[in-house]
Amino acid sequence: MSWIIARRRRPVAGYAVVLLGLIAVGAIYAAFSAQGNPASASSPAASQRDTTLGRQLFVENCSSCHGFMAQGTNTGPSLIGVGAAAVNFQVSTGRMPLKEIEAEAARKPPVLNPTQTREIAAYIASLGGGPAIPAPEQVSTKGADVGLGQEMFSTNCAQCHNFVGAGGALTQGKYAPALTQSTPTQIYEAMLTGPEAMPVFNDSTITPSEKRDVIAYVTETRSSPNPGGFSLGRIGPVTEGLVGWIGGIGALVLLSIWITAKRRVHQ
Repeated sequence: MSWIIARRRRPVAGYAVVLLGLIAVGAIYAAFSAQGNPASASSPAASQRDTTLGRQLFVENCSSCHGFMAQGTNTGPSLIGVGAAAVNFQVSTGRMPLKEIEAEAARKPPVLNPTQTREIAAYIASLGGGPAIPAPEQVSTKGADVGLGQEMFSTNCAQCHNFVGAGGALTQGKYAPALTQSTPTQIYEAMLTGPEAMPVFNDSTITPSEKRDVIAYVTETRSSPNPGGFSLGRIGPVTEGLVGWIGGIGALVLLSIWITAKRRVHQ
């Protein structure tokens, strides 16, 4: 007993106790952070093989614009820290890799298959972290609130994408794409990473649960009926106004011509 007391009186013992306390606090914090962090429910961690294959695919398809080490060039931004979700969105929608320099990447048939896409995403994630690809349960619409999703979409997204996700023109020649072909994973990734001119809606702005509600609303509108008849592309007052202008004014012009011609005949 006296031996233990003598040890405790030494200055080194105090430092050891403080060090053990810090380690214990760090372990507890890490455990709670892993439980509460949405990224913990993301796709499983990529293997070293995926990262290696992704590196090869990156060099072959992306390095000419983004640099050999993804550091960025004058034709493409740095990809360090953008995360796997951003890569998966851009590549799975065919926006990347570009065949030629464009003002704004548009949706096209993807060049790489899903396996290759995830391998490149794994490589980019290994360079600097970033948002991970959401897991299936994160994008599932089972139990989602479509009504709340409509409210969230109308508040945050309809200004650019139209109230049913049909897309629309923006300023400076840009265009908000239609969401009719977007998968739930791609919609979630777009909100998480903010591609092109779109702002980032992180989990503080729109929670993961609300993101699922938005996805539910967007996918629900694809099968909703058109009670008014023709949908006119479902892009709102622009198309409706154009049809009304051409149809209404055209009918008035024809009517005026007919009235004028009839008066001439009577004269």
